[in-house]
Order: sequence, then structure tokens, then C-alpha cells
Amino acid sequence: MKQHSKLLLLIITAILVSACSQDQKKSNSKTTDNNTNSGRQLEYERSVTFLTAEGDSISTVDVAIADDNQERSEGLMNVTDLPSDKGMLFIFDDNQPRSFYMANTPLSLDIIFVNADKEIVRIHDNTQPYSDKNLTSGKPARYVIETNAGYCMSHDIREGMQVTF
Repeated sequence: MKQHSKLLLLIITAILVSACSQDQKKSNSKTTDNNTNSGRQLEYERSVTFLTAEGDSISTVDVAIADDNQERSEGLMNVTDLPSDKGMLFIFDDNQPRSFYMANTPLSLDIIFVNADKEIVRIHDNTQPYSDKNLTSGKPARYVIETNAGYCMSHDIREGMQVTF
């Protein structure tokens, strides 16, 4: 009888250990999947407002700031979710022609080049994700704003308009 009890205890222990191991594997898998799907998370620190020719507000987006070389290089790379009222503001030290590309950027974006006077000088809308194509400002720009693709069209934002932040 003692041996049957020990054997039964051993079997129950093995079943419990196996079940716990399977639950741990499932838990690890979910954690990995969630981290993969969520991509990089941004901290929105400022607001950018787009203005009509008369200076009236058209729309506002909250933006993460990229104002040093590392942040500007990273941009929206590996960001898989960008709410419709969010974006990124790139701030450069000088006003000069700029060039951006979409390598490692999974979202289609509107890229808005803005000069030192805060005038929109060029808009590249609905950019292609993961593209190595250079998207240039054509004119000097000190700031670049990235929003979800279609933002400019849906808010009637055009070159020549002003921004404020």
C-alpha cells in the first residue's frame, strides 16, 4: 500500500509540474507576442497646431520630440501604432534642405517639412513603409512633422500654411 501511495504521489507531482510548465510557456509566448505587436512606445510632450492663412487653428496633434541626432535617426522606426491625433516633431539646429526615408518604419506617414518661419514648404503624403526612397524638402527646413498617412488630406493641410508649437 505504501508503494502505491508513493507511486500515486509521484504521478500527481509529475502531472502538476508538467501543467505548470505548459502554463509558463503560454505566459511567455503571450508576453513576447504583446511586446512584438506593440512596437516602440512614444512619449507625447508637445502639441503642434496647423493654421489657416488667416491664422485660425485647423487641427492639433500631440507630438513626441526628436531634437538630438539619436532621436532624429530613430524617428518613428519600429512604431507600429500611432493614434490619429499623434505624431513626431523633428527639431534641427539650422534651416537647410532635408531628406527623410522610411526604412524600418512600418506605418505609412505624411511627412511635413517646415522652415524656420514655421511655414510648410513641402508635404510628402501617404509615404510607403520600409522604403529607402529619399523624400526631400526641396527648400530649407528646420522642422519636420510626421503624422499618420492621410492626415494632411483629411484636414486640408497644404504647403504654404503655417504651424505653431
